[in-house]
Amino acid sequence: MRINLESLGCRLNEAELESWAREFQAGGHRLVDEAGDADIVVLNSCAVTAEAVRKSRQMIRRTQRQNPRARFVLSGCYATLHRDEAAALGVDLVISNADKSRLVEIAGRELALEAMPEFSTDPGEAAVFALGRQRAFVKVQDGCRYRCSFCIVTVARGEERSRQPEDIIGEIRQLQQEGLQEVVLTGVHLGGYGSDLGIPLDALIRSILQETDIPRLRLGSLEPWDLPRGLFELFENPRFMPHLHLPLQSGSDAVLRRMARRCKPDEFARLAAHARRQVPDINITTDIIVGFPGETEGEWGESLSFIETMEFGDIHIFTYSIRAGTKAATMNGQVTPEAKKERSRMLHALALKQKRETLERFSGRNMPVLWENRRDGVDHGYTPNYLRVATHSQEAERVNRIAEVRLGEVDAAGEFLWCDPVSPAPEVRADIR
Repeated sequence: MRINLESLGCRLNEAELESWAREFQAGGHRLVDEAGDADIVVLNSCAVTAEAVRKSRQMIRRTQRQNPRARFVLSGCYATLHRDEAAALGVDLVISNADKSRLVEIAGRELALEAMPEFSTDPGEAAVFALGRQRAFVKVQDGCRYRCSFCIVTVARGEERSRQPEDIIGEIRQLQQEGLQEVVLTGVHLGGYGSDLGIPLDALIRSILQETDIPRLRLGSLEPWDLPRGLFELFENPRFMPHLHLPLQSGSDAVLRRMARRCKPDEFARLAAHARRQVPDINITTDIIVGFPGETEGEWGESLSFIETMEFGDIHIFTYSIRAGTKAATMNGQVTPEAKKERSRMLHALALKQKRETLERFSGRNMPVLWENRRDGVDHGYTPNYLRVATHSQEAERVNRIAEVRLGEVDAAGEFLWCDPVSPAPEVRADIR
């Protein structure tokens, strides 16, 4: 069967999608890029915001219009929280988060999928490559013990559950054998890895570095209060990438209390300063929610002023929207759409300024880059500290290779650095007399 896999939302959804891709391939099915070419469409849906719910519904309807003959399998947080609504949209199979680890098995049984080995992906080709990607997301845990007042994901994903280290290491070894150069560890509450096993996250990282040869190991989003004690010394290993995505959510202490967050702005600032002292090239990126209930002009100004001091390499900006089922949805003082729009505009301008300044700090440096894709004759990739770079290239085989480059000017839009390949040093031969 021809299988099209789609995902909305978080990196954990991406990791699960990649796992399904490998299982479908192993069963003799073929992955296809377009839903219109598929016999089966699988969507790993999202429900983190009301907008994510809307996009999940929209993708289902759009796919059904594009390919009415395809059978549709729906999983993810939207499928879990809105099962009846999802089923009413005419999907063929709804699989909740609790059963998604068995999605391929369940779909095969319920939809009587017939494997056609002659159409399967060539042996040895990684499912990640078949999905058009060069970086693999590896799910190490699921669920979350915390209850931030804006978050519905803890309801959709349930309690924390960690994978055994040997299973994670085995998956990474397999990915490397298939040609992957980089993996990203991800989870709903990544810093909570091992809470049910008695194994801290830094111990898992150390084991991966010791027991695999994967060239690049990177972390997904990590709550700032969850950084394990032994984390920073691990960055001494050049295979552990110096980038931390630490969600701040607000720079106002009062707003953070209403969000039920566990890190105050001054604590976050000390943590960032410590990280930069320990790992000089580290790139710290973050998430910010704009217009949280009750956010006054004074609190917004306080938040913006704090963010200005942090020199983030990138900021993911989310405009707050009411999400039924969360504590924040019942709070008084909902911010007007006009105020949210203006605050979002201000923060986007600051985020672009900080991103450009971060890129400029590394201009003129030599760094290794993993080339990930090519568009219109331009190769794009990332440095170890997750700076996006680009170069004009005629090399057909550059993608999925790591190469040393010299970082040059920031592009006009302030999104990436242009760079030039670094030529190998000429061989020096002594005269023989």
